[in-house]
Amino acid sequence: MVYSTAPNIQASFPSIAPDEAAARGFVERLVTRTVFDVLERQGRSALLPDAVISTILGQLSVTINYTPMSCQIAVKPEDMLMMMQSACIIVDNTVTGICTNMDAGQAKKCPVDANVQTRPVNGTFLTIPGTLSTTNIVMANWSRMMWQSVVDRAVRMLASGPFGSHSFQQGPLSAEIES
Repeated sequence: MVYSTAPNIQASFPSIAPDEAAARGFVERLVTRTVFDVLERQGRSALLPDAVISTILGQLSVTINYTPMSCQIAVKPEDMLMMMQSACIIVDNTVTGICTNMDAGQAKKCPVDANVQTRPVNGTFLTIPGTLSTTNIVMANWSRMMWQSVVDRAVRMLASGPFGSHSFQQGPLSAEIES
């Protein structure tokens, strides 16, 4: 997830958050909702009543420690040559690279089509670190393998969603399970 404080950027790229807090909140809600969906499906397959599933989910917390990427100026490939600073190259509403043709803070032209003056998005922005914790005594005693199964299912759900091919398949997504 990226954000930009550039004026009117959301008009051209609605999936770019207007600030860091909004980007971080979006990622946290997306991951939390996905983990809850996985656990809800698991509870239903175990034939647990909805009230029990709801209680269990109320005892679970997901903490995300994600730092979104700042893109101050966005570029469409058809713009070909643009004057820019700290530019994210955006293709089909996805950040595909970063313009590296910068000289001591002075903007230069970045030929987007040549792809020679760009670098890939740093893996830091493609990884979402987080922690799952629960006060439910049964879940607290789950094995690491059971928790890893929940995380793996959540990763698959995220990868198959609208941001999957852009956010969750380009870099490693890992989870630290604390018991």
